[in-house]
Amino acid sequence: MVFEQFYLGCLAQASYLIGSENVAAVVDPQRDVDLYLEAARAHGLSIQHIIETHLHADFVSGHAELAARTGARIYLGEGSGALFSHHEVRDGDEIAFGSCRLHFLHTPGHTPESVCVEVIDLERGSDPWAVLTGDTLFIGDVGRPDLSESHTPQELAGHLFESLHNKLLKLPDATEVYPAHGAGSMCGRNISSDRSSTIGRERRSNYALQPMSREQFVHMMTEHLPERPEYFERDVDLNRRGAVSLSNLPRLRPIQPRRALELQQAGSTILDTRANSEFCSGHIPGSINIGLGGQFAAWTASVLGLDRELILLADEEKAIEEARQRLARVGVERVAGFIEDGIGGWAAAQLPLAQTPQIPVQELAAERARNPQLSIVDVRRRAEWEHGHLDGARHAPLDRLRTELSQLDRGGEVAVYCKGGYRSTIACSLLQASGFKNVINVLGGFDAWAGAKLPIVKG
Repeated sequence: MVFEQFYLGCLAQASYLIGSENVAAVVDPQRDVDLYLEAARAHGLSIQHIIETHLHADFVSGHAELAARTGARIYLGEGSGALFSHHEVRDGDEIAFGSCRLHFLHTPGHTPESVCVEVIDLERGSDPWAVLTGDTLFIGDVGRPDLSESHTPQELAGHLFESLHNKLLKLPDATEVYPAHGAGSMCGRNISSDRSSTIGRERRSNYALQPMSREQFVHMMTEHLPERPEYFERDVDLNRRGAVSLSNLPRLRPIQPRRALELQQAGSTILDTRANSEFCSGHIPGSINIGLGGQFAAWTASVLGLDRELILLADEEKAIEEARQRLARVGVERVAGFIEDGIGGWAAAQLPLAQTPQIPVQELAAERARNPQLSIVDVRRRAEWEHGHLDGARHAPLDRLRTELSQLDRGGEVAVYCKGGYRSTIACSLLQASGFKNVINVLGGFDAWAGAKLPIVKG
């Protein structure tokens, strides 16, 4: 039997191809589907089944295009409300091909229609050797229960408790666990960077699977939930309808720098995809920096939404194409084009440039002693903040920064830090674009501060 995991680091998303005797199934496909077609071709397989463990909220699935290109049937859990042709699966349903049996478990909790898939290879035996857990069970975590418009988080958390204990934890400890997401995904709180695990390991080490009552579990899962990104609901709707093929999106066109300035003044957003050090050294005033080196698409959708018209800026056209593809994976499709010749073309047109000052952590420590009016903003997630932060810092997670702007002094100095510098540069660009004049990026972020043995407070 063929079993292959495809891991998309920029979205912390895992998908799978399973094949036997010339037939294959793809589980939770990303929007650009050529990699599955190429893998199937390499193994001599025909993709006949496409399984969605649920309607995804954090990325746009490729199920519609993959079905159109292969003629495969799409499978979804009962009650998804999907508007495209699909087969509803219920608890106990099964797909069989060659030596492979894919057995469905209805596991509501992350969403009402969520399913997990037991993978049985008859050449190994009749018991499942693996289970694809979607967003129900992650490595070190479980799925968030607040993504349904028809159920309260408390109701879904109760269902999740039952799905975990009455379905997944009934499997043998040796059963391998393959989830749909890894570290960095907003579908959990603190997912491990490991790509797989076992039921036994999760039973022992996963905080959400430790002995507790249903009521305790519900309280734990619904207390201090990270804010749900606004684009999640839109992506669910796209996936419920089935997204258009990437080939149907219009080609990006080069935009002369002065024309880009006019469009920016008319309301378009210039999205600078360069590394944060390059952005800080010189950038277009009012532009937003979200570097391709990190979780570019997810942060773009989180902080800018799906509806803004974007103009891309990068060092080379290859990066423009990559940015376009990655944005489309999360449903960001309003891209007018890219600035011709990048930042060099902008400078050659003698258009204004701005900078973002950066400060090493040792200098920040000295500066805050000299200047008690200095505001320090931590844009990390809640779990990171509670693990340790700078004394006196204001906690404003990046995905909520826009709602915190009124609490900050626009005329005063604001130093921003994250874990290592990626998110803080995004935050600095947002602050500068909102009219803050004295914004400073903290070099190396909290990791550098802790590494320098500077004081930290917890909680």
